[in-house]
Amino acid sequence: MYRVIGRSDSRAFRVLWVLEELGQPFEHDPAAPRSDGVVAFNPAGKVPVLVDDGIPITDSTAIIQYLADRHGGLTHPAGTRDRARQDSLTQFLLDEFDAVLWTAARHSFVLPEELRVSGIKDSLRWEFQRSQETLKQRVGEGPFLMGGDMTVPDVILTHCLSWAMAARFPLTDGWLPDYMARMKARAAYRRAAAR
Repeated sequence: MYRVIGRSDSRAFRVLWVLEELGQPFEHDPAAPRSDGVVAFNPAGKVPVLVDDGIPITDSTAIIQYLADRHGGLTHPAGTRDRARQDSLTQFLLDEFDAVLWTAARHSFVLPEELRVSGIKDSLRWEFQRSQETLKQRVGEGPFLMGGDMTVPDVILTHCLSWAMAARFPLTDGWLPDYMARMKARAAYRRAAAR
């Protein structure tokens, strides 16, 4: 049985959600970043960590893609053009959404106070808005990012949109709030959120 280490208010939520979507049993250890229980599996102290048969796997995107590949859901087969498009979209979301939000978080509460730059958030909000406009041109006909099937990028984007709302980064493209509401209404999402 899988073991997921990390609080659900972190990127560990992505892993919890994917496991719920795939219908896989798992144990959840809501350990905080840099706690002893986390450092034992990831010397960097970062969450999430997925422990599979005693082997730790780190980084939320690596974990969820591993689970999708292993269980044949939420992904296109490796080596296909659809998978190449999916991986491209995943990388775009990590670079243009996740990284911007993480930088804002670091300058809000992660870095030591003397190293924080409060003014950086204005440029990050601008980048976030511009990325929303670019994303609109990259998505399929829906209801999911790649078209008719939910894939790994949907998990990443939904998590980032929730994070953006909490960080007061506005969703400026009209389709994103509806998309986020639809994704959050999924039964698997609600089960993961209830943890």
